[in-house]
Amino acid sequence: MTKISRKLQTQKRHRRLRRFLIGNESRPRLSVFRSNNHIYAQVIDDNAQKTLCSASTVDKELKETAEKLSSNCNSSSIVGELLAKRALKKGIKQVIFDRGGNLYHGRVKALADAAREAGLQF
Repeated sequence: MTKISRKLQTQKRHRRLRRFLIGNESRPRLSVFRSNNHIYAQVIDDNAQKTLCSASTVDKELKETAEKLSSNCNSSSIVGELLAKRALKKGIKQVIFDRGGNLYHGRVKALADAAREAGLQF
């Protein structure tokens, strides 16, 4: 019996989720990608195939304010707040949350909670 890697399991979950999560102009999709060292989030209009705004731990704006953002829940919540501010500035209030096949736990949950507190609805 072969063992499926964790990355392949995550990709399989993400493909399964994406059947139902489709972002449009009125309610775009907030997509989260989590690597070992960083977390990336972007708001996407799937109909137009455009990224409306994004934020990550490797943003220049965050690197200037913080010394080093590591891969923890604190930096994820900072990214969530920044993404929500950028989305609200573009007039986006409601989004569909796409956790990217990851469990809604830890860094992904911290990002979602921070985005909710900053004003996004999902």
